[in-house]
Amino acid sequence: MYTHFLKRFFDLLTAILGLLMLSPVFLLVALFLMIANNGKPFFFQSRPGRAGRIFKIVKFKTMNDKRDAAGNLLSDAKRLTPVGAFVRKTSLDEIPQLLNVIKGEMSLIGPRPLLPEYLPLYSKEQNRRHEVRPGITGWAQINGRNAIGWAQKFELDVWYVDNLSFWLDLKIILLTIKKVIVKEGISSDTSVTMEKFTGN
Repeated sequence: MYTHFLKRFFDLLTAILGLLMLSPVFLLVALFLMIANNGKPFFFQSRPGRAGRIFKIVKFKTMNDKRDAAGNLLSDAKRLTPVGAFVRKTSLDEIPQLLNVIKGEMSLIGPRPLLPEYLPLYSKEQNRRHEVRPGITGWAQINGRNAIGWAQKFELDVWYVDNLSFWLDLKIILLTIKKVIVKEGISSDTSVTMEKFTGN
């Protein structure tokens, strides 16, 4: 009953209340990022959701669009703005995804939605992460986030799918709050974001 009905009910209720309570922070961050990113406070990108259906995820834009002389985007580290770094470290960049939750494209808790280009690269077992709605946070996020490798991250995602319950979701929410406070696992060992997945 929780998986098929109550989880969605709690997602919708929490997302609406959360967006209302965080609206002052939402507007303030959007204003600062609008200034830092030449009028572009939001970042939209296609991501696969449940059953691999593609949707547009929305996040606060923490990196600018600066390019080199050849027209190629600079590295993530060079494009990360000071205000963007703060927003990323405090996980405030995730707030707009509450809109995706309200629309039913995401859940509060679930495997993080990755890039569509990864879909053909998953093994059959890894692809099971799409049996549930993707989440703003998840089991892999509280067990390392960007500081763990892809294989381990996918194992954690599938474990969540097999063990999904109200109590597990509650545990993930509480541990996510702790992770945000101590700022654990935000970057990988070699990049400000997770390295691209290139297959098994």
